[in-house]
Amino acid sequence: MSPDGTAEDTGVILDDEGPLAAENSEPIRDVAALINAIEWDSSVESDGTSGADVIGELVKRLPNKPGVYRMFNGDGDVLYVGKARNLKKRVSNYARGQGHNNRIARMIRETMKMEFVVTRTETEALLLEANLIKRLRPRFNVLMRDDKSFPYILLTAPKQTDRRLAPGIFKHRGARSAKGDYFGPFASAGAVGRTINALQRAFLLRTCTDSFYENRTRPCLLYQIKRCSGPCTSEISEADYDELVSETKAFLSGKSQAVKTHLSDAMREASAELDFERAAVYRDRLSALSHVQSHSGINPQSVEEADVFAIYQDGGTTCIQVFFFRTGQNWGNRAYYPKADSSLSSAEVLGAFLAQFYDDKPCPSLIMLSETVEDQELLGVALTAKSDRKVTITVPQRGEKKDLVEHALSNAREALGRQLAETSSQSRLLKGVAETFGLEKTPRRIEVYDNSHIMGTNAIGGMIVAGPEGFVKNQYRKFNIRSTEITPGDDFGMMREVIERRFSRLVKEHGTPENKDMPDTPADVEIDEFDEESDAFPAWPDIILIDGGQGQMSAVRGILQEMGIAGKVTAIGVAKGVDRDAGRERFFMEGKQSFTLPPRDPVLYFLQRLRDEAHRFAIGTHRAKRKKEMVKNPLDEIAGIGPSRKRALLHQFGTAKAVSQAAVEDLMKVDGISEAMAITIRDHFRS
Repeated sequence: MSPDGTAEDTGVILDDEGPLAAENSEPIRDVAALINAIEWDSSVESDGTSGADVIGELVKRLPNKPGVYRMFNGDGDVLYVGKARNLKKRVSNYARGQGHNNRIARMIRETMKMEFVVTRTETEALLLEANLIKRLRPRFNVLMRDDKSFPYILLTAPKQTDRRLAPGIFKHRGARSAKGDYFGPFASAGAVGRTINALQRAFLLRTCTDSFYENRTRPCLLYQIKRCSGPCTSEISEADYDELVSETKAFLSGKSQAVKTHLSDAMREASAELDFERAAVYRDRLSALSHVQSHSGINPQSVEEADVFAIYQDGGTTCIQVFFFRTGQNWGNRAYYPKADSSLSSAEVLGAFLAQFYDDKPCPSLIMLSETVEDQELLGVALTAKSDRKVTITVPQRGEKKDLVEHALSNAREALGRQLAETSSQSRLLKGVAETFGLEKTPRRIEVYDNSHIMGTNAIGGMIVAGPEGFVKNQYRKFNIRSTEITPGDDFGMMREVIERRFSRLVKEHGTPENKDMPDTPADVEIDEFDEESDAFPAWPDIILIDGGQGQMSAVRGILQEMGIAGKVTAIGVAKGVDRDAGRERFFMEGKQSFTLPPRDPVLYFLQRLRDEAHRFAIGTHRAKRKKEMVKNPLDEIAGIGPSRKRALLHQFGTAKAVSQAAVEDLMKVDGISEAMAITIRDHFRS
C-alpha cells in the first residue's frame, strides 16, 4: 500500500539525461544491460536528519515524471525499490509522515538517503523495478523466493565440422545461447527427462554428445533398443532423419494431432503393403506419443499456450501456484512462497510477484490469474514490449479456463497447508534443539559440515544450511581442499581448512554478530511469532554441527579461538554410535561431558536428518569431482588448447598419448596449431 492508503505501485527511476531520455528510442528489452548504464541521481543526502524530514527535502527537487526510487538506511542497505507514474507526487506521500501503516512508517523512519532515475514511461519503470528488486532484494519489497531456473527441451540445429552433426534432443537449463529450438518451460528436470525419454521412442532422435557422435564407427546400444535411428553411422539417410526432426518440432509446437494422423496413415500404408516390421515401428511410435500426452495430467482443449497463477494466503504466509501449459499439454507446476508483509493483500503480492517472475523468463501469449491485480493492463503492455508479441493477462470467469484457475487455486491451498504444517513442526524442533543443548535462544540458522574423499584424493568439504523453513539450499557451499600441507586423508586438517575459510569470509563480508543488528529469539518464543524485522535469514549461524567426534571438535574449536570468534557460535560434534548404528549418536559440546539422546527423541531424528543431508551433499560433490577427473584429458592442462584445437589434435592423432609423441613439424600440420603452439605442446609433455 502507498502511504496514503491507496494501492501502491513500485518502481525504478532513470535519470532525465540517461539512456531512456531519447523520445524515439526502442522499447526496453535488455533491462539488465540498461541498469548497468544507469547513473542514479543522489545529489541530495541526509545531513543527520532521517525519515520524513530528509524525504521532504528531496521532494522539492523531483520532476513530475515517471521513474524509480531507492530508499537507503544509515548503513547504505537498500530498504525499498519503487516505481511511480509521477515521481514528485509519489515521494511527497512519504514526506507527510502520518497516515501510514506500521510497515510504511518503519520504512520511512529508517530512511537516511534516496536515489532516483527518470524513465520515459511507467512501463519502463515497471520493468526496471522488477529487475532491481530481484537484484537488490530490499527488505520492504515483496520478494520472490526459490527463484530457480526452469529446464527446457532443446532441439539443436545441425552443425558442420569435419562432418555433419545431426540435430539432437537434450535437456537444457540456463542461458539459451546454443542454436536451436527451445520448448518449455517445464516445472522440473524430472518432467523434462520423462518427456525426452518418451520422445526418443517416438521420434528416434539422438541424445548423445557431439564428441561421442563424431567418434562412432558402429551404432550404440540406443540404436539396438530402438531409442535412436543411428544417424552417426548413416543407419538412416539425412533426408529421413530431417523428417523425424520436423515431426518432433511439430509435435512440441502443438501440432500433436497432425503428427499422430501422419504416423497412423503411414502404419496403415505399411500394413497394406505387408511390410509388418515397418508398421510395427510406426505402431510403437504412436504408442510413445500417447504415453507423453497421457502422463501430462490436465490437458486443456481450448488452451494452447498459457501460464496459470493462483494465490492463496493463510496464517500470514502466501503461496502462489504456477501451472505451465504448452502445445495443449500440462508441462508441470511449481509452488512459490514469496516473502511479503502480512499487511499486503493477495492482489498486491501477486502483482509484484508477476513482474519479478517474468524478468528473466519468456512469457506465453496468455497469462491467467485467480484475481485481478493492480496495474494489470500496464503489466500486459510491459510484457508485450519485452516479448515482441501480444501478451494477454486475464482473470477467467467461466468455462475451461476458469476450471484451470480453480484447479491451480486448489493446489495453492493444499500446498500452503503442507508448508504451514512443516514450518510449525520445524519451529518446534528448533525450539527442542535449544532446550536440549541449553541455548539461550532458538537457533534460526544451523550449518552442518562434512568432508568426503577417497584416500585423500578429490577431497571436498561440504556445508549445508537449515532454518525455520527447512533446508536452505541456496546457502549450501562446497570447499575444494586446497592446502598442500594437509596429509592425504587427514580429516582433522580438512575440517580446519573448511572452517577457517568459511568464517574468514563471513567475518570479512558481514562482520561479527556484535557489529550487526541481529535480533535474538528467546528460546521460549515461537519463531513464527517473532517480529517481521527478523525475517531476513541471518548470515551468521547460531549452531555449527560437525560430523565427527572429539577430534574434529578440537580442530574446530582451535580455529574458532584463533579467529577470536569462539564465543560467537555454538559448535556441536555428532559422532556415530557403537557399530555406527543410527540412534546411538554421541554429542560433544565445549564445557560438557559427551552425551546421547533417547532413541525416539524427535530432536535426535532431526539432527540425524541434518547430518545425513550434509553427508549426501559432500559425497555427491566428491563423486562429481572424481568423475570429472576420471574423464579429464591431458590436453586440457595445456594453456591455449581449447575445445576446437583439442578436437583437431585428437582427430589428427587419435589419442593424447600420440599427440605427446608427435614432432613439432607434425603438430604444425594440424589446423589452428602454429609453431609457437606446437612448441608449447611439446614442452608440456616433456616437462
